[in-house]
Amino acid sequence: MDRFRLSDTTTLFIDEGDLTEFEVDAIVNAANEALLGGGGVDGAIHRAAGPELLEACRALPEVSPGVRCPTGEARITPGFNLTARHVIHTVGPMYRSANASAPFLRAAYRSSLELANEHHVRTIALPAISCGVYGYPPPAAAKIAVEAAHAHAGALEQIRFVLAGVAMRRTWLSAAEQARS
Repeated sequence: MDRFRLSDTTTLFIDEGDLTEFEVDAIVNAANEALLGGGGVDGAIHRAAGPELLEACRALPEVSPGVRCPTGEARITPGFNLTARHVIHTVGPMYRSANASAPFLRAAYRSSLELANEHHVRTIALPAISCGVYGYPPPAAAKIAVEAAHAHAGALEQIRFVLAGVAMRRTWLSAAEQARS
């Protein structure tokens, strides 16, 4: 675990592990637009939270056919069987190019952090949004994620990036160290 001060009240942590096991007020789910579960982080969160999470997601209104959360936006549900009280679902972009995809990835992180602040969350854990099957290059994604944490921390006391694997953790550490200098 490495930590960086973002402000007098907010600390950024870079961790490796299982997002569903962190004791935080909210975890961020890298979801798809339907919010009905999937693979990777999304599947792990749904399995850990239990079937009530799927029912809560189904209860969220569709904004267009099959879409409950457009790319770059965020929605919140209870955490059910998780230690986290809330799950903030966000949809990152499929990587096409830096110019096309970066605005949507920035929006996904910003929307998640703003929604956390609206719901008086003090501690939050986030994954590497879009870096799995969506193909976002981790160094570029890490830079965007750390910049969003700096810009949109609000009243959050702890922002934790919880990453799968040593290489991904090192990538986020590098982005955090570069942002500090």
